Amino acid sequence: MRIEYDTMGVVQVPKIVYYGAQTQRAVENFPISGQKMPKELIHALGFVKWAAAKVNTELGLLTSGRNPLNATEIEALFTACLEVADGKFDDQFPVDVYQTGSGTSTNMNVNEVIANRAIELCGGNRFISEKRIHPNDHVNMGQSTNDIFPTAINVAVAILVGKRLNPALVRATKILYKKSDECRSILKIGRTHLADATPMTLGQELSGFAYQLERMKECVTEAMTHLKYLPVGGTAVGTGINTHPDFGKRVAELLSEKEILDEENHYKFQETPNHFAANAQRDELVTAHSLIKSVAVTLMNIANNIRWLGSGPRCGFYEIKIPDLQPGSSIMPGKVNPVLCEALMQACAKVIGNDQAIATCGALGGQFQLNIMMPVMADTMIESVTILSGALDVFAQKCLAGLEANEEKCREGIEKSLSIVTALNPFIGYEKSAALAKEAFQTGKTIRELCTEQNILPPEQLDNILDPIKMIKPIKNRTENTVTNQ
Repeated sequence: MRIEYDTMGVVQVPKIVYYGAQTQRAVENFPISGQKMPKELIHALGFVKWAAAKVNTELGLLTSGRNPLNATEIEALFTACLEVADGKFDDQFPVDVYQTGSGTSTNMNVNEVIANRAIELCGGNRFISEKRIHPNDHVNMGQSTNDIFPTAINVAVAILVGKRLNPALVRATKILYKKSDECRSILKIGRTHLADATPMTLGQELSGFAYQLERMKECVTEAMTHLKYLPVGGTAVGTGINTHPDFGKRVAELLSEKEILDEENHYKFQETPNHFAANAQRDELVTAHSLIKSVAVTLMNIANNIRWLGSGPRCGFYEIKIPDLQPGSSIMPGKVNPVLCEALMQACAKVIGNDQAIATCGALGGQFQLNIMMPVMADTMIESVTILSGALDVFAQKCLAGLEANEEKCREGIEKSLSIVTALNPFIGYEKSAALAKEAFQTGKTIRELCTEQNILPPEQLDNILDPIKMIKPIKNRTENTVTNQ
């Protein structure tokens, strides 16, 4: 162990770690879950600290005042920030998720690691308590946990959405549209209320799933718009005490430069127009997560539908063949289950549950000038985007991409269905059609067989009307050449 000091006195810290006294106090105070703050948040804090140091240097603040840094020290500070952002020191962030509600412990953890690493890069001794590059005075200059921690949450979630969730949705949507096109001519029976309905094609059914996903990209885009306003610059309560008036705006602009965070995506971050709301409330996270929850709701629906369509193989629908990936039972030999549908549905269930946690934190966590449930909001937001992206990607690659139509099973249901009688409505009326359907059910005969036996319509017209291909889209002048009941 080594001795470190903070404003409360002496602290023993593990000898070789990069963090210091305040981190160690948090480790001792919050031995709660063993779950550390997500690395995505730590990386985002590294980026935010780097942007803050760059702006403070450009404003002449780090090179002047009571304890100015020289050019070598400033470059070391920049490097240390980016090393944290790149994940080089992920093992140096031991603070539990369930900690002080502002995230101060994690903010100081990052400040201490960056300061000590910068000292080391300059050839100094990072183990002494007198810090030439100070975690508060330099790394945290012009900042408060109250504005920097929520800024990092927005940045972390935006990066995850841009790099993982949105691309996963795009890939899955393309796969489903491709499958829809492949199955465009495969006739099958539709279902409503889980009961037989009128014919459609498997391609039409899959196109519905694809369009659902396409619409979900709009939800993701809207979620990003709520994350773009950053609290940076508000410091303690929103007044901006101890920071430069241009600090927040310039940090947001720097984080918006395309190459900084992500070469593929441009995050158009802006300083919030109202720092008092931005410090006090996390409404943007509540709204963004509710939109991500909407994605989870849709994905659960699609996965469940595909699971049903693939049910069987002998006693279910089995209209599509889901790729066989692993044995499905420890007791039933040869059984194979729709495991990726189930994995995605479980991830969606977790996200839907997470939305309640986020809503509770938003509703009850913000008193006066600070929300005090930010660490759990950060962890929950990041978890939701991460598991949804991962589950969707695997589902798309290993399940959707390998789906095959079972054409024989699809055709089999067409003639058996009682609901094809719907096509007769314009010719013989609803009441007569309903009577035919009931008789077909009771006798086990098909609609076509009964119509032929009872000479309901001439054979040629009957074949034309009961042609399933004519039932899958609107037809102009459906009742032309109507023949009265025979």
